[in-house]
Amino acid sequence: MTSWTWEYDGYEPLDERLRESLCTLGNGYFATRGALPECVADDVHYPGVYVAGCYDRLTAEVAGRRVENEEIVNLPNWLPLRFRPADGAWLAPDTALVLEHRQMLHLDTGLLERWTRYGLAEGHALSVRQLRLVHMGDPHLAALRTEFTVYGDAVDLDVEAALDGGVTNSGVARYRALDGRHLTHVHSGAAAPGTVWLRCRTRASDRRIGLACRLTAETPVTDAHEPRRAVQRLRLGLEPGRTVTVDKTVALHTSRDPAIGDPLRAAADRVAAAPGFDELLASHTRAWEQLWRRAELDVPGEAGRILRLHLFHVLQTLSPHTADLDVGVPARGLHGEAYRGHVFWDELFVLPYLNLHFPEVSRALLRYRHRRLERACSAARAIGRRGALYPWQSGSDGREETQQLHLNPSSGRWLPDNSRLQHHVGSAIAYNVWQYCEASGDTEFLHTMGAEMLLHIARFWADSATYDDHLGRYRIRGVVGPDEYHDAYPGAEKPGLDDNAYTTVTAAWVLARTLELVRTLPGPRRLELTERTGLTGGELEEWDQISHSLYVPFHDGVISQFSGYRDLAELDWDGYRERYDDIRRLDRILEAEGDTVNRYKASKQADALMLGHLFPPSELRRLFEQLGYRLGEETWLRTVDYYLERTSHGSTLSGLVHGRILACARRAEAWTYCEEALRSDIADIQGGTTGEGIHLGAMAGTLDLVQRGLTGLETREGALWLDPVPVPQLSSYGFTIRYRGHWGVGLRLRHRQLEITVPRSDRRPIEVHLSGRVLSVQPGETAYVVLPE
Repeated sequence: MTSWTWEYDGYEPLDERLRESLCTLGNGYFATRGALPECVADDVHYPGVYVAGCYDRLTAEVAGRRVENEEIVNLPNWLPLRFRPADGAWLAPDTALVLEHRQMLHLDTGLLERWTRYGLAEGHALSVRQLRLVHMGDPHLAALRTEFTVYGDAVDLDVEAALDGGVTNSGVARYRALDGRHLTHVHSGAAAPGTVWLRCRTRASDRRIGLACRLTAETPVTDAHEPRRAVQRLRLGLEPGRTVTVDKTVALHTSRDPAIGDPLRAAADRVAAAPGFDELLASHTRAWEQLWRRAELDVPGEAGRILRLHLFHVLQTLSPHTADLDVGVPARGLHGEAYRGHVFWDELFVLPYLNLHFPEVSRALLRYRHRRLERACSAARAIGRRGALYPWQSGSDGREETQQLHLNPSSGRWLPDNSRLQHHVGSAIAYNVWQYCEASGDTEFLHTMGAEMLLHIARFWADSATYDDHLGRYRIRGVVGPDEYHDAYPGAEKPGLDDNAYTTVTAAWVLARTLELVRTLPGPRRLELTERTGLTGGELEEWDQISHSLYVPFHDGVISQFSGYRDLAELDWDGYRERYDDIRRLDRILEAEGDTVNRYKASKQADALMLGHLFPPSELRRLFEQLGYRLGEETWLRTVDYYLERTSHGSTLSGLVHGRILACARRAEAWTYCEEALRSDIADIQGGTTGEGIHLGAMAGTLDLVQRGLTGLETREGALWLDPVPVPQLSSYGFTIRYRGHWGVGLRLRHRQLEITVPRSDRRPIEVHLSGRVLSVQPGETAYVVLPE
């Protein structure tokens, strides 16, 4: 195993789902889980093929209620390729003798290599080596090369390849009460000698899908067509020690593709024009080389190896191909069906990284939100508010996709899902708009689509704030913060909490930033915006007033997560840790006991502390000062300690956020939380969830932790601001960024020295603020700065 290879030795059925997720291959358009091609979906394996943004909506009977559910569709499986000694039993690791097995994910080339040695009768053996790629250059192509070698006597080997349209969505056990039969009108046929096709539609969204497959070998290929499958068969005569190769090349199109007519015709034409495997591999490798140059990352040791894996999966989900699509950030990547492929607030942890490497991808992801602005405004009107209410879970068209019920696997009960009250997702979108424009310098986007989103989100917050005569302040009531454990007051008939600190402070930030933007817009554009939205001077004055007088509760010298938090009971943390091996999902444990986490001072993840993730200490102090509160360093550190003691880290984002906050506070235990964030998926710390899809926000967040968190990197006021955090476990590291037209700006920290390199170009110098100094680094120059002790 090297820093560029992720390797698994031996066949372990209990680990297969995890390996399949972590060995997923994708290109930003579609992805394929790392299942073995001879295996079918069962309790051990789960092949899955997902196209970005391809959803379908079905209705099912759940707990006596009709529940509508939209989810990303598991598309026809292009992988199937099985084999057997002539007329014998098909070989598979769960039914045949496996002498050796190894799987290697090559990160540098985006290639999945598999090698298995099956035992045959009378001491003979069959070696199977496969190379798989989902092409990063041509997003509609994938290929599988299989090399067979027999040892002992000669063997006639039957090989069967297929395109399987009989798949369903069944990869997440707790969703199986929902209808997962999304594909209909499945038909197959032959396009040319050695080439077959399969077409189908999604049942409700009526997306047309077309696949074409070319199978090449040294012996003739015959076609067969079974119900919902396009099948190709051949027989190989294997001589001892001689390797025989079978190549499978597949093209995939859907009716969502740009510039598309018939997806099936497009797939057939593309696979017919596709070169052989060796040429495909060469062009695929070149595409990956270009990506790695744009996202150069040099972190030593095990942390660097894991970060490279995380970057690999981020790029497979959100590559430059994504810039051509109308898609958001799927919280679980294109790696499985968890969260039903929905878009949450996870982009808050993803876009800050992309902004400084692939700004065109960030822009496209923000356009996904802008296209759904009208739907968000309709959602706000539906609850009697002005502005835009973005959904907690978004899918194809931007309506609220959060389930009304969710299953607690610990109790088997279906419970109300109130997470749709996490209205702070709108603030996350506004934050991402601002961060993208600061990093890219894209004033055109800021003044047009960005301004429209910010205005409507600010308008929603202003209309959500109610004045309290007793407090003399505005309050935001009936919401849920990032800590999803608390969605109601104990014994309350209605869900929702008042004055959630994170929601309130980010709302104040949105209002202030939007006011700043509107006042600095070019006159003609400001006139257009006010005419289109009905914005008035009186409304702006109201925003200004609210942004300075929202209510943030405190108790015992710390920020209260929400009003009434101080009155909750303390949890017996030691007792629960003794009784249960893992208390990350404390909400499920307590509900199964007939209790509710709403009664306790116990958090799933950072809530009030999330403010320290979004805003550097100086800006966070200014925000509280804007609201009329003093947030001194001692108060903030007490707040950090207070919630650290009361958090179960039931989200993979929790360790990430706490690690960053503690690093900024120069705390020795920061690296413990950083390590948990790094290991959250590779160690599957949540006990099986990674097998349902990786946690994209946590993966991208670890990259941003190195890129911005440890360097204190900010992009504001047309300059780079740096305040490196000394972390003994990571004393030397480097990376490149793309900043306002400068490609490949290098930042490297070595033993208390920061090196900044700006490649030669015709761009203006980069202004850098560091340790009270202001540097102007010219293109073609390298600046060296000694950091204070």
